[in-house]
This record gives sequence, structure tokens and C-alpha cells, in this order.
Amino acid sequence: MKQIPNIFTLLNLVFGCLAIICILQNGIAIQYTAEGSQYIDIPEKIWMASLFIAIAAVVDFLDGFVARLFNASSEMGKQLDSLADLVSFGVAPSLIVYQFLRMSFAREENGIDISVLWLAPALLIAVAGAYRLARFNLDKSQQLGFKGVPIPAVGLLIASLPMIYWQSSNETIINLLLNKWLLYGLIALVSWLMISKLPLMALKFSDKSLKNNLPKIILVVFSLVAVALFQWLSVPVIFIGYIILSLLFKNK
Repeated sequence: MKQIPNIFTLLNLVFGCLAIICILQNGIAIQYTAEGSQYIDIPEKIWMASLFIAIAAVVDFLDGFVARLFNASSEMGKQLDSLADLVSFGVAPSLIVYQFLRMSFAREENGIDISVLWLAPALLIAVAGAYRLARFNLDKSQQLGFKGVPIPAVGLLIASLPMIYWQSSNETIINLLLNKWLLYGLIALVSWLMISKLPLMALKFSDKSLKNNLPKIILVVFSLVAVALFQWLSVPVIFIGYIILSLLFKNK
């Protein structure tokens, strides 16, 4: 029974590895329409990686639930959880951004052969995530709240990018996702958010009090409205809403 939570944790790792496989199998190519317009084609769409990262997030939630259910929490389980999270929500999202940077440069002349030095900043997401997880494991005060954005939140944010890209028909959104400077800005922002000490709320309901759970309830309602209005674009909207609500109710 005590190993059941660890099995869920290892499933998280498996889904993270499957996401990486999907990302690395994509060969970026320049294609042309019948009218001669250039566009970027990825034969095996990395949106499958988004699916596996989302499943990893569900399993990550369940392993904690199962551990509490069987009273099977352990130091080994805690370390396994961090290792799995680093792969699923750190390494895999880094590689998604890496591929988006490749797509961005591929639109430029000779961009398909861009130096890896221009793409390497994407790996800062995994590096910041590793630092954040190590600090979290050593900090016993982050039970009812977080210092810095949790790595699963960043992982899900970045996992939404392929879904937004392939589901959107809005040229402005597509061009923004293929803007290398915006991508560099995203890398810097999420990396800083993870290693920062911003007081952010945990999404656990500590009791049945409306006062203590008000920001979480607002976030749930806000999230439902955002999903209804924006579909996949709701993920970054919810991410921003989470940070704003955490800062507004930081003393709650």
C-alpha cells in the first residue's frame, strides 16, 4: 500500500518522458502554398506533448491525494515527486519553447540553420524549475502557500502554447507565438516567477470557511468563465489571474 503513491509519481514521470518524445520527433520544414506563400510545417504536431503534460498534472495531483488516503507519505516519495515534476513540468516545457524558437527563426532567411546558442535560453525554464523544487523541498513553511510560482503551473502554461497555436485561426495570436522576442520574454518571466519569493496561494481548501477560501473560490469561477470565453487561450489568462489574486489576497 505504501508504494501506491510512488507508482502514481512514476506515472507522472512516464507521461513527462512521452511528452519529450513527442516534442523531439517534430521535424520543422519550410513549405509553400500554391500561391507561393511561405509557411512553417511540423509534420508531427507537438500538441500531443501538451496532452501528456496535462495527464502528468492530473497524476501529480492524484499522487498526493493517494498518499494522504493511505497515510503513505514518505521522504522518498517527496524526492520522487520533485524528480518527476522536473521532467514533466520543467524539461518538457523547455523543449516546447525550444521548438517554438526554432519555428520563429525558421521564418527568417537561413533561419532553419540557426545556431543552438539562440535556442539554448529555453533551457532556463528547466534550470529555474530545478532550483525552485530544491528550495521547496528544504523550505518547511510552504504548506498553505507558495514562495514563487509552482513548477506545474508553469508547465501547464507552456503546454497550452501548442494547443493555442494549432487551434487558433487568429493571425495576430499565431504571429505573437512565433515572435522570438516574446518567447525570450516568456522564458525570462516564468523563470523569474519560479525562483522568486512572491507569496502565492496553494490551491488546497484548508477549511470550510468562506473567508479563508474566498480567493480560491474566485479563481475557480474566473477559470470557468475564462474557459467558456477563450477556450485554450484561457490557460494563460487563468495563470495571470492566479498571480493577481494571490497578490491581492496575500495575507489571507
